[in-house]
Amino acid sequence: MRIAGFMGSVVVTVLVGVATPAVAADEPAVAAKAAYVIDSAGTIHLDKRETRRMPVASLVKIMTAYVVLREASLSDTVRISATDVTYAARNGAATAGLRKGERFTVRDLLYALMLPSGADAANALARRYGPGKTAFVAKMNRTARSLGLDDTRYTNADGMPTPSNGGYSTAADQARLAQWALDDDTFTTVVRRTVHRVAKTKVHRAHTWHNTNKLLTRADGVLGVKTGYTRAAGYCLLFAGVRGGEQVVGVLLNDSSAERRFTTAERLLDHAGDRIALG
Repeated sequence: MRIAGFMGSVVVTVLVGVATPAVAADEPAVAAKAAYVIDSAGTIHLDKRETRRMPVASLVKIMTAYVVLREASLSDTVRISATDVTYAARNGAATAGLRKGERFTVRDLLYALMLPSGADAANALARRYGPGKTAFVAKMNRTARSLGLDDTRYTNADGMPTPSNGGYSTAADQARLAQWALDDDTFTTVVRRTVHRVAKTKVHRAHTWHNTNKLLTRADGVLGVKTGYTRAAGYCLLFAGVRGGEQVVGVLLNDSSAERRFTTAERLLDHAGDRIALG
């Protein structure tokens, strides 16, 4: 009887130990409604409702940039129209402060698109490289299918609420898209820049665009990628960094705090780095 009692205690102890692995206690708390963190070796470091379809606000612009980089030459010149400017203003969107009649290279418009999250730049690029916005959105959706992003659908090039909240995606799909996009050197150069300045020329005013991604100045080895916010999507962040020789990509969708998404992302990068170091 004493032996049986002792063995029973051992079994209870072992089961309790199995039910509460140490790694779970170290995992950062994530308030966002959906999240996903994966590294370039394919190791998943966090998953939370990663396949739930949700609006992703201005993370949509990652696909916009991805399509433009495949359709355009960086030296192409795009003229800003009145509709590009009024579209952004009418919808209360973030803008790059572009004006009717200004002309910019595609390279500069990618900075205007990704750093201040300019809906005016998104409209101009979509209008030019559809040609027309409807055709451009169709290209975005075809590209999503070709990349295997089966839970992603776009309705515009900027993620604004009209129409249909900009479409939908998932944390897992957005992480995969970022991995594809970061293979492009121009994309990576753009999204990791904290400030981009264009000097005044005969065809445009001087502009200074600041990156909305505060993670770039809060953690080492950060590669970008993009912030987003609408009322329906909440505060979103797609981020990437290098940890332990691996590229780590993370997604936070629908956080209720603008600042918390950055501190959470920093902790998630560190968490992934610790796990990579442990092998």
